[in-house]
Amino acid sequence: MAELNNAAASEAVQHIFIIGSKSIGQYGGYETFVDRLLGEHEHVRSIKYHVACKANGDGYMDESKLSSISDAVKDKDGKVSEFTYKNAHVFKIPCPNIGPAVAVYYDRAALCYALRYCREKGIKNPIFYVLTCRIGLFIKGLAKQIREVGGRYYLNPDGHEWMRAKWSKPVRSYWKWSEKTMVGCADLVICDSVNIEKYIKKEYSHPNTTYIAYGADIEPSAMRDDAPEFTSWLKKKGLEIGKYYLVVGRFVPENNFETMIREFMRSKSKKNFALITNVNQKFLNELEEKLHFKADPRIKFVGTVYDKELLKKIRECAYGYFHGHEVGGTNPSLLEALGSTRLNLLLDVGFNKEVGQDAALYWKKSEGCLSNLIEKADMMNADEIGRYGDKAKGRIKDAFSWGYIGDRYKQVFLDRGNK
Repeated sequence: MAELNNAAASEAVQHIFIIGSKSIGQYGGYETFVDRLLGEHEHVRSIKYHVACKANGDGYMDESKLSSISDAVKDKDGKVSEFTYKNAHVFKIPCPNIGPAVAVYYDRAALCYALRYCREKGIKNPIFYVLTCRIGLFIKGLAKQIREVGGRYYLNPDGHEWMRAKWSKPVRSYWKWSEKTMVGCADLVICDSVNIEKYIKKEYSHPNTTYIAYGADIEPSAMRDDAPEFTSWLKKKGLEIGKYYLVVGRFVPENNFETMIREFMRSKSKKNFALITNVNQKFLNELEEKLHFKADPRIKFVGTVYDKELLKKIRECAYGYFHGHEVGGTNPSLLEALGSTRLNLLLDVGFNKEVGQDAALYWKKSEGCLSNLIEKADMMNADEIGRYGDKAKGRIKDAFSWGYIGDRYKQVFLDRGNK
């Protein structure tokens, strides 16, 4: 009888394999998403997560940065290859040094590992949740294998990877074809933006989509304004509380750093503009040639910040936040800004307006638009700014809290009607 009960309990557990995040808990949209999702469902007995991470290379999984792990398994070289974190089984995939193509290799290798694991462990009805559309070249064969083990293939298409300026024309063509192929094979497409869901339905007529955004929180930073870590950071970067605009994001053309820097230089603002980003020297040199921003002492590239409490405090104490992303769905850095910064100035595109609604100010890329908005923002009084801050936190609380996002995923993953 005990064996029957154990078997029944095992059948009741929904195993979910997450493929596509480089690691857990480090800076990045998917990395943050996975960490928070695991936390929301850590004590949900009906769900068991298995998460692929990179063993080496850019953004690799460094388990020493996590608060606690258990059940560590080491490979023949004595390195951790598997462990348990927040009740999730985490497995690391070694990757060859093959440049940008490593992303395709990694996703395919991780999915193959997950399929082998299901066969070896006799896991029934697993869900394979693939984040972004990189492995179109292999997805038909992999989808077939997924169905052979009784599984389902769910896809998060992310944003429009094929539109990113960093890719050459042939690579963009591959990303677009890969998106089409992966969407076509998916049992369910989970979109992090209403606009992305509309695009998927219109472009590919996919009959089974749903919308679940990323999450954020509105809890204030644990750091005080006079915390030594914060005050020393400000002093080192030449900044003062409430006297700087801020942007946090990847240093790539489609995030419109050129427009933001050019327009800030054009403005008469007496505040500084702090850019928290991982600088790409080639792109930085191109911007300097175009804009000569080094001659403007207000423009401050301040490096990266991986301390989450410090980063939240930096957001909270900014006068305003710029968001220039125009490729993709619900961007995590935008949600974090709305949850922490009172005054947000967003690029006027559908993805951003969908999130910010009336809780932000909007600018276009046309000459003079953002610089005029900056000067207008500089003149706003404390009450006006406070009202925008309250609205922004309200947006996060009502539509983007991690508790709400976790509940939506639980509902989708445990929907037995899709089996």
